[in-house]
Parts: sequence; structure tokens; C-alpha cells
Amino acid sequence: MTDQTQLIDGVSVPRFLYGTAWKEERTQTLTEIALQQGFRGIDTANQRRHYHEAAVGQAVAAAITSGLVARDDLFLQTKFTFRGGQDHRLPYDPAAAIPLQVEQSFARSLEHLGVEQIDSYVLHGPSSGIGLTFDDWDAWRAMEAIHDSGRARLLGVSNVSLEQLQLLCQQARVRPRFVQNRCFAVRGWDRQIRQFCTANDIIYQGFSLLTANRQVLASAELTQIAQRHHRNVAQIVFRFALDVGMLPLTGTTDAAHMHTDLDIFDFQLEAAEVNQIERLATG
Repeated sequence: MTDQTQLIDGVSVPRFLYGTAWKEERTQTLTEIALQQGFRGIDTANQRRHYHEAAVGQAVAAAITSGLVARDDLFLQTKFTFRGGQDHRLPYDPAAAIPLQVEQSFARSLEHLGVEQIDSYVLHGPSSGIGLTFDDWDAWRAMEAIHDSGRARLLGVSNVSLEQLQLLCQQARVRPRFVQNRCFAVRGWDRQIRQFCTANDIIYQGFSLLTANRQVLASAELTQIAQRHHRNVAQIVFRFALDVGMLPLTGTTDAAHMHTDLDIFDFQLEAAEVNQIERLATG
């Protein structure tokens, strides 16, 4: 069986994450089910608009109390989200300076998740679609300080362009170890950013691998590959992600799908199949 974890700067990181966005009142139940099905990496954010971080913490607490997992078994990833990505339920004082907002948001994340340390703390997208602003750098420097304190073991950035990632890596004192992007097949599965990540020792986390690529999932080519391996199409996409060095996320709300999604570590795609999938939507 292929190893299901990887070691990054001394942190054991599962090779598959469960994403908790858009679950609302079902967040706690679904996170508990994901843990029961075998997920040990949980992705959330202190952004009440799309996540219910406190409910994730309740699920983690229940799993630890029941003896299902220990804290050390889990990889917990959360995010700082700028005001523009939030609704009225803010985890910080909007009048405060950005570094204080980061500190306040992080402190609330520790409370929500019931832990003393976050395994991966992610900037939930730059404040602008182009370049990096003073606010972005203020936020990143505050995240670096949290990393220095040992409260966040690794740092990352999400929803980022190649130019923004290059700028961040050029000037950051603590460079990102993760990039988390929505992954579109029509963009070569974010090939340029993945290549930059590979060249710079960054792990690329891909989300919406299924929901952003419904047309590709329905393709005859992918169906044929799935049939050859006696797997379903979703398993082929997630196995492809692993085979190209990606760390995939799934946000499924179906317990059976959670189980089958995780059942991808005992087979590999052929190199020709990987190349075929790489080019499915781009020619």
C-alpha cells in the first residue's frame, strides 16, 4: 500500500484532506463521519460565511473523547480570511490593524478547534486579484510571527495566482509550504502553479477536483481508465492527483463516498494514463 502520509518540516501530513466548506449545520456530523471513515487531515477556515469552524472543533473533540483519534493523529488546517471574504460574523475587530486581525482570528481558531497548535495556517487568498498589497504583507508577517511562536507549524496560501505566489516566495521570510487552489482541468489542472510548487518544494493542494470538472468526469476517456482499474471515475481523478504530486481535498457529504475516496492508495495509474488525464480538457 502506498504511504498515506508525508513528512514536511517534521509535520506528518496526510495525503488526502477532508474539506469542511459549505456544510453549515451538518459540519459537526459530517466531520465526525469523515474521521470515522479514516480521514486524518481536516481543512477549515475562520470564515463563518462558508465554514463552521467551531463545529469542526466539536467533531474533533468528540473523536478524541471517544478514543477514535488522538490529537497527534490529526492534521488540522485553517485560514485567515480578509474582511472582503467575510460576512457580518467576523472573527476579529474590523477596525484593528491587519496584524492584530490575524492574531485575533488565530486565537479564535485555537478556541474553536480546542487545540493549542495549528498544523497548517493558510492565508485565505490575497486581498487583491493582482499582485500583493501592503495588507497582504502585513498579514503574512503576522502569520510568520505566529509560526515563529510555534503555534502554527506550517504556513500556506490559497486562491493565488502564479505571479502572486512568485512574489510571496521571493520576499517571504517563512515561505509557504502549501498552495491550495481550485483545480480546473481546462487549465491543465493548474499546471503552471503545480510546476512552480514542485520546483520550490511546495505542496499543491487541489480542491473542487470533481465539482469544477463535471464535463471531464463524464468523458469517455476517463470512464475507460476507470473500467480498466475497476474503480469509479472519482477515484481515478483523486489517484491522478496523487500521481502528479498533488494533495487532494474532498468535501463529499456521503459516508460511502468518503470510504471509496480514501480507497485509492493500493493502485497507481500508468504513466500514459496520467498524461492522458493531464490533457483531457486542454488538448
